[in-house]
Amino acid sequence: MQILDFKISDPHGLCIFGWLPSNAKAAHGNEEGLTLKYIAHHHPALVWWSFFYAMSAVGWGFDAQVNGAMISVPSFRRDFGYVFEGEPVLPADWQSAFNIISSIGQFFGGFLCAWLADRYGRKKALVIGILICTGGIIGQIFSATRVAFLMSKLVLDLRLAFYLTIAPMVTSEITPVVLRGLSTAGVNLGIAIGQLLSNAAVKGFGERTDNWAYRAPFALQLFFAVFLLAGIYWAPESPWYLGKKKDVSVKVAAMKASHLAHGEAKQPSILECFHGTNLIRTGISTGAFVCQHIVGIVFVLGYSSYFFQLAGLNRGRSFDLGVGVTACGVFGNFISWFTVNRFGRRVIFIMGMCVLTALLILIGIMDVVPSGGAKWVQAAATVIYAFVYFNTIGALAFVLLGKTSNPSLRGHTTALATATQSVLGIVMNVAIPYMVNPDAANMRGKVGYVFGGLSAMATVLCFFYIPELKGKSIDQINTLFEKKVAPRRMGSYKDDDVEMEKGEEETRKE
Repeated sequence: MQILDFKISDPHGLCIFGWLPSNAKAAHGNEEGLTLKYIAHHHPALVWWSFFYAMSAVGWGFDAQVNGAMISVPSFRRDFGYVFEGEPVLPADWQSAFNIISSIGQFFGGFLCAWLADRYGRKKALVIGILICTGGIIGQIFSATRVAFLMSKLVLDLRLAFYLTIAPMVTSEITPVVLRGLSTAGVNLGIAIGQLLSNAAVKGFGERTDNWAYRAPFALQLFFAVFLLAGIYWAPESPWYLGKKKDVSVKVAAMKASHLAHGEAKQPSILECFHGTNLIRTGISTGAFVCQHIVGIVFVLGYSSYFFQLAGLNRGRSFDLGVGVTACGVFGNFISWFTVNRFGRRVIFIMGMCVLTALLILIGIMDVVPSGGAKWVQAAATVIYAFVYFNTIGALAFVLLGKTSNPSLRGHTTALATATQSVLGIVMNVAIPYMVNPDAANMRGKVGYVFGGLSAMATVLCFFYIPELKGKSIDQINTLFEKKVAPRRMGSYKDDDVEMEKGEEETRKE
């Protein structure tokens, strides 16, 4: 393979686009011709740095799960709640407040991160997020009142938005097509691993009777901050960010498709995400994350241990099942690495929505069945749910974000996806405590009916709007959207047709 003469490198000399061929036309074809074996053998640094940036997703998953799991820790409910019918209970309004503040922090943090990432680079933005993180974690560990804990969570979750924004953005920008699906799916694998480690920490410390039952899991969050801070100096900067600052003689095909001209590029506005064909690209990118909330991920995973306790399981067994749920999630996400390239995005996403809908309805049905075995069926359905979720829509939402969003607007689109997550997180975290708490609606497993119905409606929309972009380069994807090909027909649209139409358009311009 002829290697590109122009190379974008980070300050430490790592060539990011060294795998691209020496002309824009060949870049498209040869990028598709690359194999995972070739990348792993000749450019292992790409694989390593994809893993490194995905580690921020592990930190996000750990924190998101540990805060939801705290409700299952009696010591936490005792110190921040009150006794109701002989059991410590955290008031539903404070549950909502703790969770809402997370969404608020991530909402504003996502836009702040996108602005910093475009202005100062992805690396500097991540460093800022890490520093904010440290203060929030320390505040959580030593908070003695609900208000202090609430403010610490606000600071911490500003940082979490940086983690969730930077991870999918950079992994999609530093990898070729053959690795992009796996690396972006790896972001969700990182989240799943973080959630597993979180439940393991709650299992290990949660039955203590002192305040370290919850302080210790919070303290473990510092590991991810230290790991990222220790490696960020050597990490590569995104080529999309560096490319805007270099005068290049040969445009990379992907950058050409993103309207990055020679010299200094104009800073794109977030409003461009809602103009022309960018509107549907933004809708698909954010809609995939809407589906994650519609299928009740906050209810099934965030409240799994507490839900098992309300269903009648003892505390130790509920912690065990909580770990089992997230372990199945990790396994499911690992399997997605093999299915995402083999079967494509569209089929897996829609099948996942169908299966999750059925499982949610089953959880609801079992809640009204007068049988001792019903709670075990609910537990089994929850474990299967975790496997299916992370194998399908959990992993593919990040893949769709990386593939569907316009590269020149990826920072803004990722921020919008984070904001969408945050807004829906506010809605879910207000509603769910009131639905499941014994001192409120006490719906328990009947919540499955609510999310099952919402999921069924979302599945219909997914049939029309989830595209199949397997193996397609950024150039091809841009052309498909410019030609206004229906998303559900993009997979069957021939690559030759795309190239021919693009060539005809370029001829007309000349």
